[in-house]
Amino acid sequence: MTTSNQRLLVYIGSYAETDGPGIYVSEFDPATGKLHIIQSLDGYRNPTFLNVDMAKHRAYSIGEMADANGSKAGEASSFSIDPATGKLTVINRKKTVNSTTCHIQRDELSTRITVTSYHGGMVGTLELSADGSIGELLDVQQHAGKGKDPERQDKPHPHSSFYSADGSYLFVQDLGLDQIITYKVDKQKHKLEPHQVTQLHGGAGPRHLVFHPNESFAYVINELDSTITVLRYDKHAGLLAIEETVSTLPEGFKGENGCAEITISADGAYLYGSNRGHDSIAVYAVDAASGKLTSKQFVSVEGGHPRHFALTPDGKFALVANRDTNNIVMFSINEDGTLQYTGEQLEVSKPVCVIPVYLD
Repeated sequence: MTTSNQRLLVYIGSYAETDGPGIYVSEFDPATGKLHIIQSLDGYRNPTFLNVDMAKHRAYSIGEMADANGSKAGEASSFSIDPATGKLTVINRKKTVNSTTCHIQRDELSTRITVTSYHGGMVGTLELSADGSIGELLDVQQHAGKGKDPERQDKPHPHSSFYSADGSYLFVQDLGLDQIITYKVDKQKHKLEPHQVTQLHGGAGPRHLVFHPNESFAYVINELDSTITVLRYDKHAGLLAIEETVSTLPEGFKGENGCAEITISADGAYLYGSNRGHDSIAVYAVDAASGKLTSKQFVSVEGGHPRHFALTPDGKFALVANRDTNNIVMFSINEDGTLQYTGEQLEVSKPVCVIPVYLD
């Protein structure tokens, strides 16, 4: 339960070179709607995506490094979070897989992290020690094949991975294959075992996934054709089944567009997806019985290329990271789930990920 005196922090990842800031800790003031930076960290190349574990006061980031041969490789960094200030102190840095990565996720017990490589076509898991440090590489799953689009789907391009609530399954969205590839997690052998392939329509380009809070449905946002696919989810068997696919764009829009992030309200009543090109957040009402979607709103993000966005834990605000216009924009959330621009922005260079959390 939250209280009015809890501090609301926002952790930010961005595209950056090592000689400039790339990871930011900021504080959000709900009374004024303003966001201000309290710490910035440099020395990290493209620390674009973060994962925050407030229960253990840890944070994790992807990054890029050069391996012994000078080739690009993935790196992950672990940080401790000061419980009084929310500021970060690095614990360790570790090479992950033999390619750059675009996403990082953590299992429910904080025993492993998973990194996803768009360019390498693979997903890798690494152990987490009790002190929060990143340990050895446990497993790598290399995808194979291609999709419908000869330019964007010439090979596998996994874009994200998400664990089931109990950590038994890992769902990998492969934009290049138009597939959600589900792995069963062998927690004793620390391996990923192929479990199910959910084939989406050709040219979809699945990017990110979110589960309904009741775990009966899942939603995947498709980057290439600007759609969201609704899936029924059997949490006991770890199986997905397609229910419907809807557009993320208003009727009549003819411009270029690519989707990015998707999230759902804590009560499961409203779903949100970002459009890059139309530069908007699409808002939907969720039918409680079927999980299906009804369009409610397309709201301008007051910037360009909304790579990521997130709702605050109290469900009162949305923060949108616009990569190409270097701004994070604040919206209030109305009772009907629609968004309203507050007039407040924070300038940040090439923001990619925003994670709002309460500091206990």
